[in-house]
Amino acid sequence: MFKYSARPDLLRNRIIMVTGAGRGIGEAAAKAYAAHGATVLLLGKNEDNLNRVYDEIEAAGGPQPAVIPFNLETALPHQYDELAATVEREFGRLDGLLHNAGIVGPRTPIEQLSGDNFMRVMQVNVNAAFMLTSSLLPLLKLSNDASVVFTSSSVGRKGRAYWGGYAVSKFATEGLMQVLADELDGTASVRSNSVNPGATRTDMRAKAYPGENPAVNPLPADIMPIYLYLMGPDSTGINGQALNAQ
Repeated sequence: MFKYSARPDLLRNRIIMVTGAGRGIGEAAAKAYAAHGATVLLLGKNEDNLNRVYDEIEAAGGPQPAVIPFNLETALPHQYDELAATVEREFGRLDGLLHNAGIVGPRTPIEQLSGDNFMRVMQVNVNAAFMLTSSLLPLLKLSNDASVVFTSSSVGRKGRAYWGGYAVSKFATEGLMQVLADELDGTASVRSNSVNPGATRTDMRAKAYPGENPAVNPLPADIMPIYLYLMGPDSTGINGQALNAQ
């Protein structure tokens, strides 16, 4: 496990957007960021889940979060621009962006993977991350110390059979992170890195490995040290790195 102990006020006064914030790793990250002082923008497609996370953050005494219902699979380019305009109007800047939302798609040989399924995975995991990043980059550049964190996977660093669209999408995610990091290097106070969460007790993991005993994997809350590290000032200067949560 990544070793890091975050001080209580690590993210005080920071504004951080988390995609897929309604459950799993996104929910855990949103709660961890709020617990360390951040105003968290909860983005996801299930408003009921987002509202539940909102209520739990408020009940825990965190800064008031914001709920942003947004479907990354169907959103059109102008909707990303409208989202950025809303964030600018309400908050003035953005200090962090965690690209957590993603789908696995069918685990099947490439020969049997339909074009529709492949494109759906690429849409959510790659295209949406690109659109969101490019739309929000001007707001991130207004921060004195901003961080963009992409979610990768072991199969996005070495391809494996039957991981098809998902593996390809995560290789693309690593490429997007690296290009962005190189462009930002020395030109803006924004850094770009990726995290491979590893095997974690989530619904996505259970679907990908139906025969696995989920109890052998850590809970999302257990892998939060790296997510806190990358969003806080202690990781200033870390840019273009492919890191592991475990």
